[in-house]
Amino acid sequence: MFPATTKRVSQNTSDTANLLLRAKAEARVIFYAENPELIPARLRALDAEWDVERVLETNAAVLGFAGCVLGARVDRRFHAIPALIAGFLFQHAVQGWCPPLPVLRRLGFRTESEIAEERIALKFLRGDVKDVFISPDATPRERAHQALVAART
Repeated sequence: MFPATTKRVSQNTSDTANLLLRAKAEARVIFYAENPELIPARLRALDAEWDVERVLETNAAVLGFAGCVLGARVDRRFHAIPALIAGFLFQHAVQGWCPPLPVLRRLGFRTESEIAEERIALKFLRGDVKDVFISPDATPRERAHQALVAART
């Protein structure tokens, strides 16, 4: 009845946005396969990257707080903002979709599992996991593909 937590955002995102996010991640992995000395810096950047859930939560908190302040100081009708935000959060918790989600996805915000997939692929490329074979004789593009396939399983 309810989508799995790890899949609900991507299932409620347009195919076009999902494909674009995936293509950008694949292009980054290929770049780092060609430039392995830059992988540690990219891994640090991935650790700091905000996933779409965190952005939604922050957005809701800021707008909810602003609605409360405006309702108390300007006009009580602003109290409708926190009520609307609460409805959006509930909808997102149950369905995995809410009105800001398509905008955030088009802006490039990814799910935690999408970020983790790139992180794991980069660690495979770097050789952190010995159980995963990434052919040292392959081209960087082939190595990136092997790492992404392994990260997705």
